[in-house]
Amino acid sequence: MRRTARPPLVSFYIRNCLVGFALAAVFVAALVWLDVVGLGRLVTGSPDGPLAVFLLWFFNGIVFSGAQTSVRLLLMAEAPGRSGPSGGHPQLQALSVRAEAPRPGRPL
Repeated sequence: MRRTARPPLVSFYIRNCLVGFALAAVFVAALVWLDVVGLGRLVTGSPDGPLAVFLLWFFNGIVFSGAQTSVRLLLMAEAPGRSGPSGGHPQLQALSVRAEAPRPGRPL
């Protein structure tokens, strides 16, 4: 059976989801290891601890993968070597305007 190539957008999304879930695994491991607000003792002392850790990892993975994908998309907006202004700062130009005070008896 012949394997078809994935579209680049799908590969981009899958890669960033994997990075997000890996970051979530590091985050949850740090929470449990450092025993933040007693979480380490709670999950190691409960029979439902592994389920709690899995759910914590899964839901944090969803959030982290969405954030990872968003950041990567926003960082792709400015391509290096692009001509014109960069950094999102508009170019300001001097504009001269002549203003006159209205004379008495003359309509605006």
